[in-house]
Amino acid sequence: MKPYVVGAIFARGGSKGVPRKNIRPLGGKPLIAYAIGIGLASKMIDRLVVSTDDEEIAHVAQQWGAEVPFLRPPELARDDSPELLSWRHLLESLQAPPGARTIDVVVSLPAPSPLRAVEDVENCIRALLDSDADVVVGVKSAARNPYFDMVVFDESNYVQTAMQPEKPIYRRQDAPAVFDLTTVAYAARPGFVMNAKSIFDGKVKGVVVPTERAVDIDTELDFKFAEFMFSQKSKDQV
Repeated sequence: MKPYVVGAIFARGGSKGVPRKNIRPLGGKPLIAYAIGIGLASKMIDRLVVSTDDEEIAHVAQQWGAEVPFLRPPELARDDSPELLSWRHLLESLQAPPGARTIDVVVSLPAPSPLRAVEDVENCIRALLDSDADVVVGVKSAARNPYFDMVVFDESNYVQTAMQPEKPIYRRQDAPAVFDLTTVAYAARPGFVMNAKSIFDGKVKGVVVPTERAVDIDTELDFKFAEFMFSQKSKDQV
């Protein structure tokens, strides 16, 4: 039997870096619409749900085709609320009704990553189903490397390489490869989510996503960069 996969978009109303970020217009659509579009387009996702504490976000999400079966409690939507608790609330809510189908995979599609592709999401889901991992995350090649061009201040206020290599590294290409976490997709097993304190409590696999599809909007500058990327895509399509 095909695994039952639920896509989830966690979108609280109180974003600080970019106020009302989740429904702010980008390229002619509210930001959250891009995550919804990818979730609906994936043949591996059986149900797409938005978890939000905000009625306006809920309304916009429904307009673009997502389900909003509940409003998230305010205590799970504060700045310091661990997102895993919101995942648990979603899983408990969806599986509470009598006869509810058991969820095999929950995949989070954060709204701040509007340039992801369906294949990026489905690669994460496949990597989870084809392994014994508890979680699969999307990653991208890091722009800087702690073994080569990242530094920390020591006790005397001098700087040194953030991570000391076993032998001197003279070219960045010779440094160990490092990656940035992205907000493209997080695929997880519900049983793990219900018991973990952090995604890194379990076995975590990474799927490499092209940098140009791994934009993560967290600041106004990020938003301007995303607007630029969309303007370039529009030019390419002309």
